[in-house]
Parts: sequence; structure tokens; C-alpha cells
Amino acid sequence: MGYAQGRALVPTRARDNLAGPGSWPDRFNREQTVITSSTVVNSVVEKLRAALDRGQWRSGEMLPGQRELAEQLGISRPSLREAVTVLETLGLVRSMPGKGVVVLDAAPSETAATHSGVADASLEDVLQLRYTLEPFIVGLVAQSISSTEVGQLRLTLMDMREALESNDSEAGMNAYIAFHEALFALTSNPIFQNVVQQTSNALKQSAEVLRNSPQHLAERLQENEAVVRAIRDKNSALASAQMRRHILQEGLRMGIELTIPDDHLGSTEQ
Repeated sequence: MGYAQGRALVPTRARDNLAGPGSWPDRFNREQTVITSSTVVNSVVEKLRAALDRGQWRSGEMLPGQRELAEQLGISRPSLREAVTVLETLGLVRSMPGKGVVVLDAAPSETAATHSGVADASLEDVLQLRYTLEPFIVGLVAQSISSTEVGQLRLTLMDMREALESNDSEAGMNAYIAFHEALFALTSNPIFQNVVQQTSNALKQSAEVLRNSPQHLAERLQENEAVVRAIRDKNSALASAQMRRHILQEGLRMGIELTIPDDHLGSTEQ
């Protein structure tokens, strides 16, 4: 991926905003921590998206050169290239060999809308997306999860069980959401994380059912425990199958029977 070097392609307004106390690069540097490379990329993606939302660079303008921008963000150029690749995948920028990276035509309101892109989707739409994505994610997580991370997942399940035993539907709903958020945070793929983030509000909407249905909370707990057991055993295939089963059951609890390509995919049989 080619980047133009130097400041020639940086708009005057953008250059003025890039330096000085309180500027967004300055805030980037203050917020840096010692974290993994994938987390660095995720953080840069989100902050560059926020800068685009604010109109830091407008459609047709070029981002600063690779070396300059990497130095301002305090990251390596390979990490910056990964972040730009994600932004390209999201349709926010385009890399132009020999010229640099140009901002595409996406008004701040349109870009912000991508954060809640499922706002108008039905629960069936959301379940179809979850069925497609979440089993794959848990299969990946099962391959690399540490014992500490398994413990963290089990803590969220304990919160769900305590809420069930105390008949606290509000706490049960929060624990249910916390479990899924903790699970998906374990993937290092920033595109997966972006899609999951977009469906977060819809997940919370579907979890509203928990407020009035303790039986549903008990069923969700049992299904999620099965997912965690498979992940703990590093059984990717079983973890994926258990998550597919959970989502199919989730649909039935909402009165939705998902249409899927192969019904046997919901099976947990070995």
C-alpha cells in the first residue's frame, strides 16, 4: 500500500489541527498504553473514525503521509497500514498508489450511522447476522483462549446465575449482555469487533425479553455454560455448534424460526 511522504498532500486546515496541546494527535499520545498490536490497530481505527466523523478531513482530502501520521499517533507504520486497511474495508478511505490515502464521500452523519447500522433491522435480521458470525468467532476464541480469559467468562456466567437465583431480571439482562460482550472482545479481528459493536444495541433490545421471563434467563444460562465448557476444552467445532444452538433457541424464545441453509448445523452432535 503506497503512501505519499511529506506534508505536501496534507490540507492546511488539517495540518493546523494536527499539532499543539489538545489536538487529536496529542490526545492519542496521552492515551497510549502498553497493549497488544491488534489492540493498537483497533484503537487507531476507532480514533481515526472519530476524526473523520468530526470532519478532520473532508471527502477528497488526503490523509497525512505514512511516516508523519505514524509518528503523530506514536505507532509503527505496519500498525498504521493495518488500520488503514480496515478503514478501506469500511469504505471510509481509499489507498491510491503513489499518491496517498484519500477520504471517501461519507458525511459525518452517514459515518456515525454505521455505528448503529442495524437500527432499522428486525430481530430476525439480527439473529441471522448473529447466526452467521458468532459461531465462527467462538470457534476462533476456543483455539487461543487462556485459562485467565476462561475464568473471566465464567465470572459473567456466575453473575447471571446469581441474578436468576435472586429473581433479578434487570441484573440478569445486564449479565447476559456482559457475557456476550466479554466473549466477542476476545477476538483480535477489528472488522468482527466493528460488526459486533453495530449489533450491540439490537442485542440489548432482544435481551429486554429477560425482564419478564426468568425461564428464558435460565435457558440462556444453560446454553451459554455449554458454550464456555466447549471453549474451555478448546473444542472449536463444539463451541461453534453450541453457539448456533443458542441462537436458534433464542429465535424460538422470540417466536422467530430462523431459516438457515442446513438445519443440521444447529446440532451439537459429534
